[in-house]
Amino acid sequence: MRFRYQIILGTLLLILIGFMGQVGFAQTQSPPNVQSQEPTSILFQNVQIFNGTAEQLSSPSNVLVVGNKIQKISPESISVPLGTSVTRINGGGRVLMPGLIDAHTHLYWENTPIETLISPNTSVEALDKAVEITAKNMLLRGFTSARDMAGPVFKVKKAIDEGKVVGPRIFPSGAMISQTSEHGDFRVLSELPRTPTTPLSRGELMGAGVIADGVDEVLRRTREQLMQGATQIKLAAGGGVASSFDPLDVSQYTESELHAAVEAAASWNTYVAVHAYTPTAMQLAIRAGVKAIEHGHLMDEATAKLMAEKGIWLVMQPFLDDKDAIPVLESSRSKQLQLFQGTDTTYTLAKKYNLKTAWSTDTQFDPRLATRQGAQLAKMVRWYTPAQVLKMATSTNAELLALSGPRNPYPGRLGVVEEDALADLLLVNGNPLENIQLIEDPAKNFVVIMKDGKLYKNLLS
Repeated sequence: MRFRYQIILGTLLLILIGFMGQVGFAQTQSPPNVQSQEPTSILFQNVQIFNGTAEQLSSPSNVLVVGNKIQKISPESISVPLGTSVTRINGGGRVLMPGLIDAHTHLYWENTPIETLISPNTSVEALDKAVEITAKNMLLRGFTSARDMAGPVFKVKKAIDEGKVVGPRIFPSGAMISQTSEHGDFRVLSELPRTPTTPLSRGELMGAGVIADGVDEVLRRTREQLMQGATQIKLAAGGGVASSFDPLDVSQYTESELHAAVEAAASWNTYVAVHAYTPTAMQLAIRAGVKAIEHGHLMDEATAKLMAEKGIWLVMQPFLDDKDAIPVLESSRSKQLQLFQGTDTTYTLAKKYNLKTAWSTDTQFDPRLATRQGAQLAKMVRWYTPAQVLKMATSTNAELLALSGPRNPYPGRLGVVEEDALADLLLVNGNPLENIQLIEDPAKNFVVIMKDGKLYKNLLS
């Protein structure tokens, strides 16, 4: 009986195969899972494009994204191959632009008050969770890339890249390297003197900053950041506002110490950026071979000329004595006011000498201030046109990110809407070239947010 059933089943199977061949079934059906293996396609229809470099918008156009890149841009209809799964987004004449880039962030402590950050009662796990929320909120404000200039963000960067956490592309520096008593030294006096057996401070254990004195220690600490995946290196070369023991006018590190970091970074085909405000600190760092000055708010004309001659980047923030001022201790308030007085002068010199100028926020320790990332970009119209501001926060900042060379973890072009560029895109409900204040309210005005070809927000079906 069992043998008879096998014969019957075999006969039915042969009949079915023959029928499939007669109707061409095998030729017209895809093998299982083939379609799911194809790159996803998203078609933006009827959009005006700010491409990240031009001073004006394009005529109504269509943009096809396949996988994580922009495949085609055309004023004509774009056909999608039959059988391809495509999400169509009717832009209705809205503006499509590159994702925004913040060139100096601190994701690890942007939202966390300094008292919480340094408290031994705050667990590392709590801080890790907080930075995940920070990263997600930053992306949903339209910032698809962030150059993190001090902090232990390697773990969250990895989680974002693996799709486990939502957030921007991160270009990490790792811990800021500082000499004893200077901008990255947040120890209290009771922790001195330091001996070979002295435990590391909380900031060093966290990976927020490291203390390095002398060429050998600078080399070691620089290489440790590179080992962890730093895309660029950050050193403190001058006095700071948030730090307690260093006056604003002091220079930090000798030229040989700074040059040691530059050589170590160069051996990994990347570069060194330094925290510096004063002409003396900036010029010392430039002589040592650094490629970027972070801040520079007390720049003078001689320093601006030197930076122009050497092609040094100026990574500025629009620091003013307004509601976007970073909260500081009362003892640091006079230093902060001194910086505010130099902001207008530095931007004036940057424009006069056509310096490579990047825009950034450097937000720290304030959840309210973190939400004003777009507003801090919009206030740049005090010195530049809206088109210049948006270009700075897209294609210009992308040039700075590319300075990491082979250490760049995201090969491809960022900051532009061009064919074959990485698909980091925003669809804006209005024209930011005419009304840059639109970017102050991303929840309302960014109706689509895309990073790496994936939709993280889409209010248009």
